[in-house]
Amino acid sequence: MALASMTGFGHAEGGDPGLRFQWELRSVNGRGLDMRLRLAPGFEHLEQGVRAAITGALKRGNVQASLAVKREQSAGELRLNEEAFEQVLAVAEAVRKRVGANPISVEGLLSLRGVLEFADPEADEAQVAARDGAVMAALQEALAQLARARGEEGARLVEVLAAQIDRIAELADAARALSQASPEGLRRRLVEGLKALLALDPPVGEERLAQELALQLVKADVREELDRLDAHCAAARDLLRADEPVGRRFEFLVQELQREANTLCSKSSELELTRLGLELKAVIDQVREQVQNLE
Repeated sequence: MALASMTGFGHAEGGDPGLRFQWELRSVNGRGLDMRLRLAPGFEHLEQGVRAAITGALKRGNVQASLAVKREQSAGELRLNEEAFEQVLAVAEAVRKRVGANPISVEGLLSLRGVLEFADPEADEAQVAARDGAVMAALQEALAQLARARGEEGARLVEVLAAQIDRIAELADAARALSQASPEGLRRRLVEGLKALLALDPPVGEERLAQELALQLVKADVREELDRLDAHCAAARDLLRADEPVGRRFEFLVQELQREANTLCSKSSELELTRLGLELKAVIDQVREQVQNLE
């Protein structure tokens, strides 16, 4: 199982000469698995099965599932929904009196959704079960198409993320080489700190002086941050090779990458090292944007 995106589209349709149905599935980013269903009238009883099917196919994402049904006139009798008609008529009359509009036409009333409806001819249990089975089979087909789309987008995401992780590792190596080859910034920071301590009145004791110098050394040393960046890059590559959804884990790893880059910038005493730290932060932010779409 390859990593998948949370963005995709699936479509399937079926039916017979008297009734045609069509599924449309769309999914986008989400913290968990959130489903919004729009089932055609008369098919509401399928909701539990639809939710179970989606849950079995997907782990994360905001999913919209729509079932549209088209009935041929010969497939049923056109009837007036008395209750809906009375409600619409009452509302229309109230609005007309309030704004002084002309009376609504009969054609306008009848064109409103729900006023006219087709009543299916009586069907036995076997026919209903067969129809529902065909609808659910089409849902599985749409889910498979959606999963393929998410997988294809996921493959593209993996390529982009792999390149970005490689760039983070390159910047970390450059920062390490710079910190080892240019001790001047560290020396200058230590000298300035020492001068400030010696200028205090009363003078600082030897023990306090040693503590402050040790603190300055720790603050100026970025090796620990760079080592952790290397470890996080290795962990990120492992996640890209995983055979299960890793989006949430990757989000936490990006937070750790951001923390190390921020610390590197705050410790930097060299302009070039600061520049590398800022580029690191920019690349990590790009990783964060891509990871938000990873299942």
